[in-house]
Amino acid sequence: MKAPPALREFNITLDHHSGVPIYRQIISQIRYAIARGELKPGSQLPTVRQLAVELSVNPNTVIKSYKELEIRGNLETQQGTGTFISEADVTITDDERARLLEGLCRDVVGRAGSYGIDLDELIVALQSAREE
Repeated sequence: MKAPPALREFNITLDHHSGVPIYRQIISQIRYAIARGELKPGSQLPTVRQLAVELSVNPNTVIKSYKELEIRGNLETQQGTGTFISEADVTITDDERARLLEGLCRDVVGRAGSYGIDLDELIVALQSAREE
């Protein structure tokens, strides 16, 4: 079965070692994609089963993510038709951005350290990657 057009351009990437619950990772990535304009209002998301298979997670995890996004007003579920991005705008608060950045930094620094890469090397590599 083909993925809905919304997710052909946008991929959810899970990190099973981050300590962040999988359902939260799904929620965050969908919200950020909406905020960036990658997922547009009216775009159809995959069915629970499709996304669960694609991400190799339990369907209940996807259900939990979709339900929370629906409660927040980001998704609309139409019985028998599917799940769609709602017309409501998604704005990412400064606190959410700060938490995301802090988590990313902790993760990158931790992973780099486990490979013997020190902070100075990491900073140089990040600056180099930014210039590309």
